[in-house]
Amino acid sequence: MTLKALIFLCLGGISFFTPTPTQAGVLEDNHCGSCHRLNAEDTNTNPAGPDLHYAGQKFQPQWLKQFLKKPAVIRPSGLTTDPSFLQGTPDNMSPHPSFSEEDTSKLVASLMSLKSVESNFEPVGTEPLSKGQRAKIKYQFERTFGCISCHQSLNLAGKVRGGVSGPSLVNSGNRLQAEWVNHWLQKPEVFISKSRMPRYKLDALTRDQLTQFLMTLKNENIR
Repeated sequence: MTLKALIFLCLGGISFFTPTPTQAGVLEDNHCGSCHRLNAEDTNTNPAGPDLHYAGQKFQPQWLKQFLKKPAVIRPSGLTTDPSFLQGTPDNMSPHPSFSEEDTSKLVASLMSLKSVESNFEPVGTEPLSKGQRAKIKYQFERTFGCISCHQSLNLAGKVRGGVSGPSLVNSGNRLQAEWVNHWLQKPEVFISKSRMPRYKLDALTRDQLTQFLMTLKNENIR
C-alpha cells in the first residue's frame, strides 16, 4: 500500500487535493491565500474569507467568473470568526477585488481544480418539483428547519427576506452545485469542522427535495 493510500484510509476516505505549481501560482500571484484557505491542511484558523479548498466542488464556474469580475456581498454580517459578527456590516470589510477577463479565466480554472474531498457525491434528482412538493419543502425550509432565520431567501412574490448570520441563498441556484449542497446538508462537518450550521436528521428524499428547492433560488427570480 502506498503512503498516499494509507493516509487516505486513515482520514476516513477524505482525499486532500494539493494544487499543481501552475494552479497554485495563479492563486498565489493574486494573493488569494492571504484571505482564504486554499488547502485543508492550512493551519490558519481565522481566515478573513471563506475556505476555498473545495471550490471546485462547491461553485458553478459561470458564477465564479461573474463574481470575480463584479464581486457582490454574500455574507453581509461577515464570517462567524469576525469580532463584530452580527453587529452590522463589519467596518473593516474590504470589497473583494475585481479582475480582468484574462485573469478571471485563469482564476476560475484554478479554483475549479480545488477539491478536498472525494467527488462521489450522491446525484440529485433531475425531475422538477411539482407545485405541491415545492410548497411543502418551502414550508419545511422556512418553518420546520428554520433556515430562513439565518439565510436570506426569496418568498413566493420573489422578494428577498430572511436572516443574515449565514450566507445569502437568494442566488444559490446560480452559485452552488447541487451535489455539493446535498452533501453539505448531510455532513457539513466534512467541509467545516466547526460550523454554526446544524446537522439535521434528513432522510434522503427530503434532503434531495430541499436541494432541488435551493437550486430554484436564482437572481433572475428576484422581483
